Amino acid sequence: MLDAEECERARVGRDRRYDGRFFSGVRTTKIYCRPVCPVRPARASNVMFYPSAAAAEAAGFRPCLRCRPETAPFSPAWKGTRTTVERALRLIEDGALDDGTVAGLADRLGVGARHLGRLFQRHLGASPVQVAQTARVQRAKRLLDETKLPMAEIAARAGFGSLRRFNTVFVQVYRCPPSAIRRASSPGG
Repeated sequence: MLDAEECERARVGRDRRYDGRFFSGVRTTKIYCRPVCPVRPARASNVMFYPSAAAAEAAGFRPCLRCRPETAPFSPAWKGTRTTVERALRLIEDGALDDGTVAGLADRLGVGARHLGRLFQRHLGASPVQVAQTARVQRAKRLLDETKLPMAEIAARAGFGSLRRFNTVFVQVYRCPPSAIRRASSPGG
């Protein structure tokens, strides 16, 4: 919950520590601002506080053109291209590249495939395909450790298209076949 007195002190003092933590809506202008807005502070009796920009907009306020609330810390615009990479990672974790292509993933994100590849290299140092492959291998390793499922079932649940591809990638990553990992983790192995 927001403490009105604390928010008011931060708003009037333009305290940067509160930027992105709350937004203030001015009843008379129907505009909402960040605590660091350079505009002369409105009279306290005309101000309401909201925990998010969305809450202020839902209450009927529009964003200030001076302080640009959409660029507040922790907003998608503030995080920049990292937001696109984070969305892509969530989609990859949900299996977007298990059946689809990088071009299809890029379309879902509203960017080009080459641009998505550049963003992944800049932020993660790996391509989307490499990230998806690592996620698949990690899923498979967890299934090997935690279940007694047959290898073909593990390959399918981890997102591999075939048992052969699963074995090849697993050996590349762990330098041993999945059956050796299973034997080592089983009692008496």
